[in-house]
Amino acid sequence: MARLTAEDLIKLKEKVKNENALSKDGYTVKITVHLGTCGIAAGGDVVYEALKEEIEESKRDDIKVVISGCAGMCSSEPNVTIGRIGEDAVIYRDLDAEKMRKIFQGHVLGGEILNDYAMARIKEPV
Repeated sequence: MARLTAEDLIKLKEKVKNENALSKDGYTVKITVHLGTCGIAAGGDVVYEALKEEIEESKRDDIKVVISGCAGMCSSEPNVTIGRIGEDAVIYRDLDAEKMRKIFQGHVLGGEILNDYAMARIKEPV
C-alpha cells in the first residue's frame, strides 16, 4: 500500500468534511452524545433521554443526533458536543438531565454557549 502524503490527508479531510456537512442533509445542528462505557457509567443514558425529549418537544427536524464512543475525557463524562452550522462546536461536561435541558434551550435553540458547563471549543465550524 502506498504511503499517504500530507496532500493526500488534506484532500481526505476535505472529502469527509463535505460528506458530513450539516447543510448537505438539511440539518443546522449536530449533537454528539458520547456514550462510551465511561459515559454510560456516569449517566450518559439519562442525558440522552432528556435530549430526545427536548428535541421532540421542540418539534425541530433540523437537529441531527449522533451517538459516539468516549471523547477521551472520561473524568468529565457525561459529555455532549453541540455544533451549530457555521459555528465552532462546543463540548459540554459533567452533564445530567437538567443541564442537558438548559444547554438545549440556551445553545441549541438560543445560540448562546453556556460557559458554566462548557469544557472546550472545537475551532472548526461544523
